[in-house]
Amino acid sequence: MKKVVVVGGGAAGMMAALRIAEAGHTVVLLEKNEKLGKKLFITGKGRCNITNACDVSDLFSNIVSNPKFLYSAFYGFTNQDVVTFFEGHGLRTKQERGRRVFPRSDKSSDVIKVLSQECRQRGVQVQLRAEVDDLMTEPGEMPGKEKRVTGVILKNGDHIAADAVVLATGGVSYPSTGSTGDGYRMAQKAGHTIVPVRAGLTGMTVKEEIPSRLQGLTLKNCALSVSRQEKPDKSLYSGMGELLFTHYGVSGPLILSASSLAGDYLAGNGELQLHIDLKPALSDVQLDKRILRDFDAAPNLDIKNALVHLLPKSLIPVMLSICGIQENIKVNHISREQRKKLCDSCKDLVLTLTGLRPIEEAIITRGGIKVGEVDPSSMASKKMEGLYFAGEILDLDALTGGFNLQIAWSTGYAACSDIV
Repeated sequence: MKKVVVVGGGAAGMMAALRIAEAGHTVVLLEKNEKLGKKLFITGKGRCNITNACDVSDLFSNIVSNPKFLYSAFYGFTNQDVVTFFEGHGLRTKQERGRRVFPRSDKSSDVIKVLSQECRQRGVQVQLRAEVDDLMTEPGEMPGKEKRVTGVILKNGDHIAADAVVLATGGVSYPSTGSTGDGYRMAQKAGHTIVPVRAGLTGMTVKEEIPSRLQGLTLKNCALSVSRQEKPDKSLYSGMGELLFTHYGVSGPLILSASSLAGDYLAGNGELQLHIDLKPALSDVQLDKRILRDFDAAPNLDIKNALVHLLPKSLIPVMLSICGIQENIKVNHISREQRKKLCDSCKDLVLTLTGLRPIEEAIITRGGIKVGEVDPSSMASKKMEGLYFAGEILDLDALTGGFNLQIAWSTGYAACSDIV
C-alpha cells in the first residue's frame, strides 16, 4: 500500500483520489479552497454537462489539442463509464441536444455531492484550505529521472510525505475558483515544458457596433462559420446551435467552440469573418417565398412590422439598416432588389471578429504541460519519478458539449494506474 497526495479537488483530482483509494492506497486530497469542486459548480451554467453520449470514437473529433494522447485514457474510462459511475451512485442523468449529458436535477451540486461522498466513504483524507507551495524531492533511481517526489510542502510550512503526487490543479481561467497556475510552476520546476497558455471556450470581440445594439439577444437555431477574409470559402469552424450577442461582441455555445479553433489566428492580430445564417432550415429560394407570403398577407404594413414573424424584434431595425431599407416604408413599396438584399443578409450576416475575451473569463485554459513528457496510460511524468498529472493542467482541450469534463474524468481515472 502506498501513500498518494492529490493536489486539487476539482473533477480530475476527485476522480483520481477515488480511483487510487479504491485500489487500497492511502490518499490525501488537498484543496486550496474552502470546498471541493468550486469550478465544477459553475460548469454548464450551474447544470454541469458531465460528458457527451456520442460513440467513444467520436470523442476524439471534438478534442482540439492532442487527441491521440487521450486514446488510452478515453478507452480506459469511457463516456459511458462516466454515466454508469454517476448513475450507480444515485445521480440520474438525461441527454439533451448534441447528446450532452446532464444531471436530471440540473444541479451541478449533485455531481459534487456524489464525488465528495465517495471520497469520504473510500477513506480519502480531504484537507480544505490547504495550498501547496512546492514538491518535496530527492535524487531518483530511474533512468532519465534525476529526481523522485517524496511529498509536498504547504504554504503554511507543513510537509506531507508521499510515495506519489498527482497534480490536478487546473489552468488559469476563472482564477476566483482557485485556478491560478500553481501547478504549472511546480511542473516547470520538475523539468516539464509548459506550452503557452491561452483562453479556450470564450467570447469573441467584434469590430462592428451591431452586437451592442443586440445585447442580450440569443439566436437559438442559427448556423455560423468562421473564415479568413482572404479565404471566405474555407471555414476554420462551422456549426449550428445558439449564439448570444453581448456588449463586446458574441458568445454562446457556438462561439465558445469557434474560439478554441480560431483563437490562435486572432492572437496573431489577424481578423476573421463570422458568417451567420439566421434561417439555416430554409434555402435562399424558400426564404424568399416565405418573405413574399408575409408581404402579400399585409401589403400596407410598415416593413418593420411585417417582419415580426420572421426575425426577433430587436434584430429587425438592425437588418433593415444593413440592407439600407427605411423602417417605415410600406411593404408594397419594397423592390425586388431590396427583398433580395434582405434575404441575402438573413442567410449571410457578416461580422468581423477581432479577438478573444481575457483568459480570466474563459471557461477553460488551452496550453499547459507538454503531453509528450507524460505517459498517456498512467499520466506519469517522464521527468520525475512519482509525479503524475490529471485534467486541465495538461495541454488538452476540447469543444463544448461535455468533452472537457470527459478529459478530466478519464485522465483522473488513469492517473497512477501503474501503481493501482
